Amino acid sequence: MVARVVIAAPGSGHGKTTVAAGLMAALRARGIDVSGHKVGPDFIDPSYHALATGRPPRNLDPFLQSEELLVPLLLHGAGELAVIEGVMGLFDGALGTEGFASTAHVARLLDAPVVLVVDASAASRSVAATVLGFATYDPRLRLAGVILNKLGSQRHEDEIRAALAPTGIPVLGALRRTEDIHAPSRHLGLVPVAERAAESQRLLPKLAAWISEGVDLEAIVRVARGASRLGGQPWSPGASWDGPRKVVAAAAGEAFTFRYTETVELLVALGVDVVDVDPLQDKALPEGCAGLYFGGGFPEVHVEELSANAPLREEIAAAVHSGMPVVAECAGLLYLCRELDGQPMVGALDAVARMTKRGALGYRRAVAPQPHLLGETGDRVTGHEFHRTEVLPRHGKAPAWEWDGKAEGFATPTLHASYLHVHWAGHPSLARRFAAAVHRHG
Repeated sequence: MVARVVIAAPGSGHGKTTVAAGLMAALRARGIDVSGHKVGPDFIDPSYHALATGRPPRNLDPFLQSEELLVPLLLHGAGELAVIEGVMGLFDGALGTEGFASTAHVARLLDAPVVLVVDASAASRSVAATVLGFATYDPRLRLAGVILNKLGSQRHEDEIRAALAPTGIPVLGALRRTEDIHAPSRHLGLVPVAERAAESQRLLPKLAAWISEGVDLEAIVRVARGASRLGGQPWSPGASWDGPRKVVAAAAGEAFTFRYTETVELLVALGVDVVDVDPLQDKALPEGCAGLYFGGGFPEVHVEELSANAPLREEIAAAVHSGMPVVAECAGLLYLCRELDGQPMVGALDAVARMTKRGALGYRRAVAPQPHLLGETGDRVTGHEFHRTEVLPRHGKAPAWEWDGKAEGFATPTLHASYLHVHWAGHPSLARRFAAAVHRHG
């Protein structure tokens, strides 16, 4: 039995991440084995979940992973109690799909009760109308209660509670405005934990105390434990590997903060040990390295430090040119270019990258236009694009993917570099192909 609760909101900016991470920290402090899960493809919020729970971060996304995999993935990654943070507004999903991959969609698939976090800073009795609307909009959902956020005073709280009383929707928490609890943001959302680790560690006890003081934790636990029993089996990355193992270097540190947990679990099950390498600090690849995996992050924020680490850049370039298998997603794509914002990078791709004023954001359905490291011609994947940079090839290239009439990325039999983030649990053939190439190379 997995106790579970979804933390949702009417829209972005109501405090979902702060409340969800605070709940995780507060419940963990009470001795509950709590796990954190994020609806959607986001990789920044889960870094706060991991800090609060001490568990690997997990995402739940029916577009990236399929509807059928959501319950198995939850069962695989859940602790005694799973706190599931929503995305955007409760009913906001992929555009043009009537809410596919929304928080509400995921809550229905998991048969999980929903707690609505509402920013009450600019309203009083009108909050009740908002909450009632969300409670009745979709009768398939169970809105178990509300947490009032950013309250200004006791009088403010009392006015909203009185307005909510006739609706029958319980108030499970009332949180005052505070300047002591704040996670900084920039062009693509919150700053990941890895870039402010010490500050985040200091913030965690304050966050847990703030939630413990303002939220009825016993009521939250009752709501979560009141969820129905889930059928089916946990997702598994595969049987244990009994052959020789190989090493893949995976970019980590402050500039490369993102990879899906299940991607690593799949590779480990396929006989590949994933060893972190920090391109800001480390001067060499690990001994016996037979493959490279460069995931997401913010190299544009650390471009000078990345450029200054010439020994590692040169070793990576030589490894790629020698045919070592390499997968690079988004941040990794930028790092492999000749330069980023005028600063020298690895130079394994004949292209330059630069920041732009406009970003690219959204789900993508992509197809492989040719055989390459991760696929055969015609192979299809679902993915997510999220960046504010552009890559300009100097010469013609063989693209990694095509979608919406656009060819994107770089691909060869040993290299795959693209803006597209793909969740490998939803497309395990990518992990199998990459691992096979690593074993051949090693």
